[in-house]
Amino acid sequence: MAGLIAGQGAGDINSTASRYAVHATDLGVMWRDSRGRVAIAFGDTYGAGWGGHGAGPETADWRFNVLAHSTDRDLADGLSIDSMVTDRPGHAKQILPGDPSVQEVTVIPTAAVSVGSRDYLHYMSVRSWGPAGTWTTNYAGLAYSDDGGQNWVKPASARWANPGSGFQLGAMVRKGGYVYLFGTPNGRLGDSSVSRVPENAVLNLAAYQYWTGSSWRTGAPASAVPVMSGQVGELSVQYNSVLGRWVALHLDENRAAIVLRTAPDPTGPWTGGQVVADGATHPGLYGAFLHPDSATSSVLHFAMSRWDPYHVELMRLPLADVPADRNLVQEGGFEHRTGAWRVTGQGGVDQGLGQAHSGANNGWVRNSTGWNDLFQHAVVRPGKRYRLSGWVRSSSTTSDGFFGVRRPDGGGVVAEQKYGSLPAYRRLAVEFTATEPRVEVFAGVWAHNGQDTWAQVDDLLLEPID
Repeated sequence: MAGLIAGQGAGDINSTASRYAVHATDLGVMWRDSRGRVAIAFGDTYGAGWGGHGAGPETADWRFNVLAHSTDRDLADGLSIDSMVTDRPGHAKQILPGDPSVQEVTVIPTAAVSVGSRDYLHYMSVRSWGPAGTWTTNYAGLAYSDDGGQNWVKPASARWANPGSGFQLGAMVRKGGYVYLFGTPNGRLGDSSVSRVPENAVLNLAAYQYWTGSSWRTGAPASAVPVMSGQVGELSVQYNSVLGRWVALHLDENRAAIVLRTAPDPTGPWTGGQVVADGATHPGLYGAFLHPDSATSSVLHFAMSRWDPYHVELMRLPLADVPADRNLVQEGGFEHRTGAWRVTGQGGVDQGLGQAHSGANNGWVRNSTGWNDLFQHAVVRPGKRYRLSGWVRSSSTTSDGFFGVRRPDGGGVVAEQKYGSLPAYRRLAVEFTATEPRVEVFAGVWAHNGQDTWAQVDDLLLEPID
């Protein structure tokens, strides 16, 4: 189900153009606010004169950000907006101002949470836009409101510098006396790390504890290690009481899709991600911000943006439609865009060629010289034991094929299985105890003496051994 939350066009149940001069907008960060409502913070917003496609023009009553409120608890027919914060009748106001002390093109909210009578917004100060999926921030910061979102303060002391911090975009969750802040570098192409802070100290950056892979370290953002391998864009996280697991939605730029990941704890291990909204069906999709009521439901509702038109839609995802998948590998079956897999030598993906072990696609490497492999990073927990399995077949000329796990960036093999000629797919598996928070999963072959040598791989699975 898709229903327009904000913008104008087919499916618009909120008439935001006529009620609040919001003709086009994006994102839609949602949280249960200090007054018990659902608050919805939007990004760059345009009014009369909007061009009808994408962002802009800037002369079209451009506001960096706006804020809506809703008390609608029945989302079967969409999400109704009760009100928006306005600066005059019929006009949604910009709630977070710009920073005249830096070069800045916009100020965009990325996450929010409430504690008691105060609301907090995590935002990014965007310095410049780059190629698709990339941009540069000046810093990320926290703003707060003590009057239900009507007015906001941006303290200079509550900022994460860029470069120097991977918390330029955020996702915030309040649980167990802490506020958890998941962070990514600027843009959509990085890994995600996690920190936490006592809920009575959200504005005190010195009180934040960063996950190092084995423990929490206070006041040391540079020590944070990834808990989700990239590409993580516009992340939203909740603890879902029905699943009894943490749930994350985000854009995967490589797959041009919104993916769902789960974990038993905020520190992981997080699954590699299942596609729940595909760019082929929803062209130009991005952002995936969970509705707060999804935390106690078997149906997830989330706000998803579309670049063209520049609108925000409410999406419905029954968890029953997403088969349980605890795989820590991204795209282990190669069924969607596979930028998660990198290549040494020559390799890629066979798409619909009838060569797969299951599904339509499989990975391959092929050459007449040197080492050739497919590999990707995965996040693991030091001290915990894991099993990597996968299906491989190879040419009659293969004598030195290897399947396994190694330390990132040339750090040496952790565990591997050697294979030779495999005329039919065979399941290979290795087990290992993690000693570092990241590993590289790989499958490849050495090609010797100018002989045409190849291997095909499919259905890779990395899972904890309970």
